[in-house]
Amino acid sequence: MDDLTDEHYVALARIRYELRHFLHFSEEAAAAAGVTPQQHQALLAIRAAGGEMLVGALAEFLLLKPHSASEHVDRLAKLGLVSRKPGTADRRQVSVALTEDGRAVLASLSRVHREELRRIRPLLTQLIGGL
Repeated sequence: MDDLTDEHYVALARIRYELRHFLHFSEEAAAAAGVTPQQHQALLAIRAAGGEMLVGALAEFLLLKPHSASEHVDRLAKLGLVSRKPGTADRRQVSVALTEDGRAVLASLSRVHREELRRIRPLLTQLIGGL
């Protein structure tokens, strides 16, 4: 039995379209800032964690294996967006922190993302309300 109406399907389709449109916007904004979408996500995760986090925690946040996250951090460090330092409790653990350049890139990206989300919020609210 299908308890969804035609309007539900329309709303779900529109929501997926708007979310994909937002993701495309985000990918374009990241590229314009000189980073990949995954690098942007890493910078955002580190900032959300207070500006510093362990590579293992970053791997979990990005849904990556630790060695992949470590390679990811290497690329961010090469760009000058993060710095590495040994963990305080266990020197085998590596902590990643945003640099001033990393903070600046993230702040710029976050501003344009906030503006875009504010722009689409009324439409998403309306569409979700229809479910």
